[in-house]
Amino acid sequence: MTEPSDAAGQGPQTHFGFETVREADKAQRVAEVFHSVASRYDIMNDLMSCGLHRAWKAFTIGRAQVRAGMRVLDIAGGTGDLTRAFARRVGPTGQVWLTDINDSMLRVGRDRLLDRGLVTPVAVCDAECLPFPDHYFDRVSVAFGLRNMTHKDRALAEMRRVLKPGGKLLVLEFSRVAPALAPVYDWYSFNVLPKIGKLVASDESSYRYLAESIRMHPDQETLADLMRTVGFGRVQYFNMSAGVVALHEGVRLD
Repeated sequence: MTEPSDAAGQGPQTHFGFETVREADKAQRVAEVFHSVASRYDIMNDLMSCGLHRAWKAFTIGRAQVRAGMRVLDIAGGTGDLTRAFARRVGPTGQVWLTDINDSMLRVGRDRLLDRGLVTPVAVCDAECLPFPDHYFDRVSVAFGLRNMTHKDRALAEMRRVLKPGGKLLVLEFSRVAPALAPVYDWYSFNVLPKIGKLVASDESSYRYLAESIRMHPDQETLADLMRTVGFGRVQYFNMSAGVVALHEGVRLD
């Protein structure tokens, strides 16, 4: 979400982690983060989550209930974990698009899919302005990407637009951890995580931003309400790992 224009007339403001920046600058700042970490992204995911991200994604894939012949859009698909699983399920009669706003991440994902013998359509695109027709996809997924988007409401509305009636959106994202675990989680996020980023990816600041961006992302109920506001029905969410992440679902009913 955004804030009003500042007194200096620099235009609408938004958050880049804990920092307030111009909306016009955020996309470039986020792009720089993911250009920097693309080559080490999967290794860092395993280290940061102790491998739990694989279980979170497996649960998401199961909830998607993708079947042969379906059309699936994977937004902010990055290195292609979900795309790979979906492509195997839709088979030769279906279609899975791997998309990301960051071309460095997308190249890594495309190459890894090709290494596994999977040829899927790939596109660099902005989730707030999707280059697809109305009612085109049976499923839309976005994993660990929504929190980096400047206008989350616009992005969610676009995801609904491209879904067929009865189609499902799945949003896997870091969320609000259980209060009892918050002190330990905060200590890990701001003390350990950046150091891992420095040692493994030679980039401490990007992983500090990632920790900050999680804190600025809407909590479970706020995101569920936002999905309802843009028109999704049957909205529900599932907390995993005590709320470290949550999977939100919504269905386009009309």
